[in-house]
Amino acid sequence: METNSLVEYGARRVIIVVTAILCALLEIVDTTIVNVALNEMKGNLGVTLSEIGWVITAYAIGNVIIIPMTSWLSQQFGRRNYFAASVILFTICSFLCGNASTLWELVLFRFLQGVGGGALLVTSQTIITEVFPSEKRGMAQALYGMGVIIGPTLGPPLGGYLVETYKWPSIFYINIPIGIVAAILALRFIKNPAYSGTKKKIGEVDWWGMIFLAAAVGSLQFVLERGQESDWFQDPTILILTVTCVLSAYLFIWRELTYANPIVNLRVLKDGNLRIGTILTFVLGFGLYGSTFIIPLYLQSSLGWSAFQAGLIMVPAALMTAFMMPVVGQLIQRGVKQQYIAATGFLLFFIYSIWGHNILTPDTGSEHFFWLLMFRGFALSMLFIPITTLSLSTLKGREIGEGASFTGMMRQLGGSFGIAIITTYMSHQNAMHRSDLIANINPTNVVFQERFNAFVARFMSTGAPSNVAQQMAYTAMDGGVMKQAVVLSYMDVFIAIGFVFLASIPFVLFAKSSKSKIDMSNVH
Repeated sequence: METNSLVEYGARRVIIVVTAILCALLEIVDTTIVNVALNEMKGNLGVTLSEIGWVITAYAIGNVIIIPMTSWLSQQFGRRNYFAASVILFTICSFLCGNASTLWELVLFRFLQGVGGGALLVTSQTIITEVFPSEKRGMAQALYGMGVIIGPTLGPPLGGYLVETYKWPSIFYINIPIGIVAAILALRFIKNPAYSGTKKKIGEVDWWGMIFLAAAVGSLQFVLERGQESDWFQDPTILILTVTCVLSAYLFIWRELTYANPIVNLRVLKDGNLRIGTILTFVLGFGLYGSTFIIPLYLQSSLGWSAFQAGLIMVPAALMTAFMMPVVGQLIQRGVKQQYIAATGFLLFFIYSIWGHNILTPDTGSEHFFWLLMFRGFALSMLFIPITTLSLSTLKGREIGEGASFTGMMRQLGGSFGIAIITTYMSHQNAMHRSDLIANINPTNVVFQERFNAFVARFMSTGAPSNVAQQMAYTAMDGGVMKQAVVLSYMDVFIAIGFVFLASIPFVLFAKSSKSKIDMSNVH
């Protein structure tokens, strides 16, 4: 018999789960929906591409600062109140973002929106986990995971449609009705756990912990988001913030391990499954956000697709993930070990990466991507639930919320880290491949000479003088080299992501199995 007073059944459980998934989707969709609107924002606000990038960076920094504090804030103010307040903050800031008239107004409101959104992500996971009996948590994570995995994929096509049909503020206004409904449902149906709402006196609050944490993760997120365009450590700001991050992280760990009332309970990481889970969640974030980033980018930059078209091709794969997640949840409930499912998922993602590497050419079309992306969706469905259930399986009570905070933060940082590493790696590989290919452009290369002469003849046949035709031929050959170098760099990224996932398989097998076999007889 389940003794947890938070467990719900019937319609009440359905309402709570729908509310939590809606809130998780709101947060995650807003992570990627802005990407496709940056060009219109840039023109409308009269700023540069580098400056408009702050709209993404500010949101991400707000996210990663608040996520580790979420469990503590839930205890301080009561989970229901904190969750509803976060929904309200997110909704109000969505309205303010849509009404912003200057860049820095928009950046400020996006930061505050990220603060509200980060809380939604982790608290939603904790709520969904606790309204299900312990033996049904695999299904609980399947429901939550649908929002987490589908969200980044829905952002670009939804944003592309809204920007093309209306104007860029509409990507923020769409949050408002959903946020209002979610806030009302949260206040009406979500309960506070027994350990929630245990307030600390002002003197007991870990203010230094908050400061060190905000400085560490805020600096890290800034470095990851802006490092590539600032040439990394050649830029004094990036160098200073890297030092700030390392020093603040050291002081934060020292503070949390020695203070009586830490804002983040690092001791929960003594749990072996949670330690392994944070590593695997980081890798999952790396692959999820990294692959969601590079495929639309390739389709837009190399094949000339619109943002809406590039985002739309990701939707069937997201639906595949949504369809498969409850199936994986059922497998876990029937006693299939999470380690085996997760290890299979990592292996399948490695195969997806090799497949992606092998199909890329300068002429790869949309028909080549459909089954590749469906396979990716299938692989992702076998990763999220087993990793999450393994991470939280040996935790109890308030530890579940603390553990969810760590996995939530690591997934977000994994995504930021992945995109930063991928863009840097692509830039490096692109330069290297271009250099190698240009070496073949010389008069002694017979193949080059034949192609060059063919281009010259073609341009002269359109009426261009000989000297102009030769210059046009060199330009055309250089364009071909650039295109090939870009494709080769994308191929390298696919291989690199694949090997990261392959290397993660041994970590999965170190985790302990959950003791209880799942009983399906009481599903309500």
